[in-house]
Amino acid sequence: MIPVKSTEKQRAVYTQAIVDKWNIATPDQKRRGREWYATAHEFAAEIAAGNTSKGAGVLAALSANKSWADNCRLARKAFAEGTASGHVHDAITKANRIMAGTDPNEILPMHIKTGFFYVCIADPEHAEAVVIDRHAHDIAVRQIYGQRDRGLGAVGRYNLLADCYRAAAQKIGEVPSKIQAVTWVAHIERK
Repeated sequence: MIPVKSTEKQRAVYTQAIVDKWNIATPDQKRRGREWYATAHEFAAEIAAGNTSKGAGVLAALSANKSWADNCRLARKAFAEGTASGHVHDAITKANRIMAGTDPNEILPMHIKTGFFYVCIADPEHAEAVVIDRHAHDIAVRQIYGQRDRGLGAVGRYNLLADCYRAAAQKIGEVPSKIQAVTWVAHIERK
């Protein structure tokens, strides 16, 4: 596990790893990554009858340990049936509360992945929000952790990596969520 507190030199190493992954992404990977959250935003509006915030909240609530395809299927089903299912009790409860009208900001853990996933879907051009998942971590540390714990539940570690993605975004001239999405696509499709 990487340290929660790191030196400026280590932060620079993580940031450079992100920039390097961006630089090896193909033009098609960059296009798809840049569009990822905008497409998710449109899907959130579609499933929630135009209430993008509600759709994004339910998607985020049902996202933990699910592929994007499963996440979309569960969220679409929840809105169609009026109740969430197919996930752990906590995720279902959060999704149902959001569908009932509670603001996702009051329900989701806004300081880690789930909350930032909501923000990035609700506002794809947000200037600061970035999702740090296992892939974002592995890109920054240039190592595939597999099933090992990355410690991303620790706010300090999460924020450290999020800051590195923000620094990379500043170097590249994009919003952090697009840096994360493009590098995620390039990482997932690596040979």
